[in-house]
Amino acid sequence: MSSQNIYILGIESSCDDTAASVIHNGKILSNVVASQKIHEEYGGVVPELASRAHQQNIVPVVHQALKKANITKDELNAVAFTRGPGLMGSLLVGTSFAKSFAYGLNIPLIDINHMQAHILAHFIDEEGFEKPPFPFLAMTISGGHTQIVKVDNYFDMTVIGETIDDAVGEAFDKSGKLLGLGYPAGPEIDKRAKLGNPKAFQFTKPKVSGLNFSFSGLKTAILYFIQREVKANPNFITENLNDICASIQYTIIGILIDKLKLASKQTGIKHIAIGGGVSANSGIRQALKDGKQKFGWTTYVPKFEFTTDNAAMIAIVGYLKYLEGDFAKQDVMASARLKI
Repeated sequence: MSSQNIYILGIESSCDDTAASVIHNGKILSNVVASQKIHEEYGGVVPELASRAHQQNIVPVVHQALKKANITKDELNAVAFTRGPGLMGSLLVGTSFAKSFAYGLNIPLIDINHMQAHILAHFIDEEGFEKPPFPFLAMTISGGHTQIVKVDNYFDMTVIGETIDDAVGEAFDKSGKLLGLGYPAGPEIDKRAKLGNPKAFQFTKPKVSGLNFSFSGLKTAILYFIQREVKANPNFITENLNDICASIQYTIIGILIDKLKLASKQTGIKHIAIGGGVSANSGIRQALKDGKQKFGWTTYVPKFEFTTDNAAMIAIVGYLKYLEGDFAKQDVMASARLKI
C-alpha cells in the first residue's frame, strides 16, 4: 500500500477536552482542542457535564480541524477515534460521531487506545523532536494515569508498572486544593516550586515494591502536615506557599524517577520517553535531563501540545494502524477501562 497521500482524521474525547486533528502521512496539519472551563468551579471533572459539552463541541471542532488542514471531508482516508480508557459518557460521544462520520463517507474506522496514543505521540513528524528507537521505556503521567510501559514496537507494549491507587496528576491537584490553589493545580504548583526550597519540608515516599506506584498515602501525609502546621500557625500556608509547593513537587518527582531508575536497571533499556499532561511539568523535564548525566539515559519529551489530551496523538496512531490495515468494525464499542 502506498503511503503517499493518506489523510486521517483523529478524534479524542476521553475526558473533558473535545479534540480533532488531521494528519497527512506522519505530519500534523491541524490540531484543534476545545477545553471545558465549566469544571474549574467544581475542582474536578463532572462526567455528566463533560459529555454534554462534547456533544456541543464535536461538530465545530471537526469542522475547524478540516478547515485548518485545508482539506474537505471527501479527501479523508479514515477516521480514528479514542475507544478508551476514559469517562464512558465522553467516550460515547466521540465513538458515535466517528462511527457515523466514517459510515457516511464510506471510509475505514480505526479505534485507538488513549494510553497507547500518549506513547506513540513521539512518532509524529515534528521538526526538532527525535523519535525514540525500539525498545524504549515510556512513562505516561497524567491526571488519570501513571504507568511505565516497555515498548518493543508500535503495537507491542507491556505495562511493567502502574499506580495501585491514585494517579500522579491527582496527587498534584489534591495537594493544590489543600493549599487553596485553583484547578488544575499542577501548573500553579510547578510555577511556585521554582521560587521555593524543595528541601524545606520532608514527606515520606510510599514504600511500594517493584515498579508500581502509590500516591494516596502521600496525599494523606500532606493533608495531616498542613492541618498540623495551620493549627500551630494560621498563616502557615501563606507564609510558606512556595516552599510547600517545592517540597511536594520534589517528593513526587523523586517517586517517579526512583521507579524509572529501577525499570531501566531491570530491563537494561536507557531510552526513556515521557508523555501525558504531567510531563509538561518543568521539574520532571529537568530531572529527566539530569538522568542523561547521572544514568546515561537518552530522554524524549514530545512537543508540549502533544503531551496533554489531544487528537494529534490519536491521528498518528490512526495513520500507523492504517498502514497495517488494522480497521475496526461498525459495532465497535467504547470501553472505559480499556487496557494497553
